[in-house]
Amino acid sequence: MTGTMRGICKMGPGPGAEFRRDIPIPQIADDQVLMKIHATAICGTDLHLYHWNEYARTRMKKLPIVFGHETAGEIVEVGRNVTGWKVGDRISVETHIPCGHCRQCAMGNPHICDNMKLFGITEPGAFAEYAPVPQSCIVRLDDAISYEKGAMLEAMGAGVHGVEKAQVRGKTVLVSGCGPIGLMAIGACKVHGAEKIIACDLFDEKLERARTMGADITVNSRNAEALFETVRRETGSGVDAAIDVTGSGRAIVTGLRALRKAGIFVSVGLPDGEIPVNLTEDIIYREVVYTGVSGRRMFETWEDCMEILKTPGFSLDPVIGGVYNLERYEDALRAIEGGAPGKMILVP
Repeated sequence: MTGTMRGICKMGPGPGAEFRRDIPIPQIADDQVLMKIHATAICGTDLHLYHWNEYARTRMKKLPIVFGHETAGEIVEVGRNVTGWKVGDRISVETHIPCGHCRQCAMGNPHICDNMKLFGITEPGAFAEYAPVPQSCIVRLDDAISYEKGAMLEAMGAGVHGVEKAQVRGKTVLVSGCGPIGLMAIGACKVHGAEKIIACDLFDEKLERARTMGADITVNSRNAEALFETVRRETGSGVDAAIDVTGSGRAIVTGLRALRKAGIFVSVGLPDGEIPVNLTEDIIYREVVYTGVSGRRMFETWEDCMEILKTPGFSLDPVIGGVYNLERYEDALRAIEGGAPGKMILVP
């Protein structure tokens, strides 16, 4: 396919981005498909790229580039080496582009490949009308799933991966951060059999949505002591597992201290730099297990997400915050940074 398309480009180093109407439609490689984009959700990572923080500076080397990675659409062109896919197939996209031959890939961990490329970060992405997608990253989208919800599955997978790591069945779980991934993690905790879910956030409107997704108790964590008091009252000795989706240093330390001894702490959100932690008192002496998740396991987590979507009572509707035309991306960014609840979605 030839011609030009509309899209949002990171034009060069520094804060900001630019909406353009003259971007060449990508020419696909033999192992890629061309996806016509129907919806792309905005991720916290996209805010890092927009504002050009340390995460962006260390990863985004190919500029200018279309960014955006949480997406869904349909295949309109198929590379000559691609098998099992055809024009018209509805798809979503796994962000991680593994090399397929490093030690981690050989060990069954392609989501933490040693030579990782990233769709929409190091490689052209989906804030546009079309995007090139490697065959290794294509996920089939069921006809029952709308494109808007399909664009949310990549983010849902990060939350679900965190829930899987936390081994929540039968446990009291603290979820810190009730943005879109936190909300989906709360719903996944419910489906995975958590005994009690405590959710905290700085915005009461987000806490309302957390209750809708299945949180048993919600706490405004502007006052850390109020959170500790709630945890002590509900558990006696601390929560069994904590999942942090904020990336905030303050929230991470608070979540660690809300854990019981030998509890599990899972970091899903990305901090904006180094965080001071009292390893001796908060982790070592209490034998706390601290782990992180990097996106989704390929493709076990996606399969878990698809099963969760089929669970009676689970819905992504409360997670949708707003749908914007591509040209209005800055309005969507302002809504996110103003604390508006839910996932903001861009449609071309």
